[in-house]
Amino acid sequence: MLENKTILITGGTGSLGTALTKRLLKSKVGTIRIFSRDEWKQTKMFEELDDSRLRFFIGDIRDKERLSRAVEGVDYVFHAAALKQVPIAEYNPFEAIKTNVYGTQNLVDVCLDNNVKKVVAIGTDKAASPANTYGATKLLMEKIIISANFFKGIHKTSFVCVRYGNVLGSRGSVLPRFIEQISNKGVITLTDPKMTRFTITMNGAIDLVLRALKNGNGGELFVPRLKSYTLEELKNAIIELSGKKVKIKKISLRPGEKFHETLISGDEISQTYESKEDYIIFQQSIDKISSLKKLKYKKTKLKSAYISNKNNFISKNQLKKMIREEGYF
Repeated sequence: MLENKTILITGGTGSLGTALTKRLLKSKVGTIRIFSRDEWKQTKMFEELDDSRLRFFIGDIRDKERLSRAVEGVDYVFHAAALKQVPIAEYNPFEAIKTNVYGTQNLVDVCLDNNVKKVVAIGTDKAASPANTYGATKLLMEKIIISANFFKGIHKTSFVCVRYGNVLGSRGSVLPRFIEQISNKGVITLTDPKMTRFTITMNGAIDLVLRALKNGNGGELFVPRLKSYTLEELKNAIIELSGKKVKIKKISLRPGEKFHETLISGDEISQTYESKEDYIIFQQSIDKISSLKKLKYKKTKLKSAYISNKNNFISKNQLKKMIREEGYF
């Protein structure tokens, strides 16, 4: 599917964009275009990967003209660009809207104008029952991407979304922060040990994105089947791996931070189907979706919202194994 194809990754120098690029370079992909705002990150990525199939575009998805130039001749787009930090979005809501909402609208327009084959947009658990600015803007991002399948007219572009929670070890996540705190001062700042999160590795996130590219026909929102963990178990796993004596400092929740993650809201259950690896949410008439017959999706067995505290939990030893596999310790 990717052989000799031209790929564009918005936000391509971020955690997911970089990891996705590395995975794609292992295939027979033709060209990968990295679209992002940070020239220093692009420089470091260029030096690290050193592959002739890479092209680097400085630009912002807010700039429709620049984005249109970057999309020319592209087969598939992975849309990962966003303002993602919850507290920053709370204090700068207008900026989050400009990037996450208006920027996505720009992307839809230029992909249709350039007849891109398929767009896979990267969502977040915070878009399900949003309780903060970031989640609200990402919910609108999902709505814009999915609804693009309705108004595309004669264009053949297909638009699909994925939705997952915090990636274990991604930039700004709790795992590297805990490890850094242990190394620097031996003190972990912890909000509440009972707080829960879905667990997904970077490789798991990339697998999901590529499944959406392969299986999505347009209009689907893919959610992976995941296990959960508590911050208490994550903290204990990291401390045991470090082999150090660590003090715990209690802090309050950050502005807009959720206590538990929600990947599928209660209102979405009636539109949710499932496969062996994923839940698939349809936001248009089921009768018009060919994916159901083609891939034999079944109506989900979920009876209520898919929430991290009402889920199967991963053990501490499994967490320790995953942390090691991510390259820590």
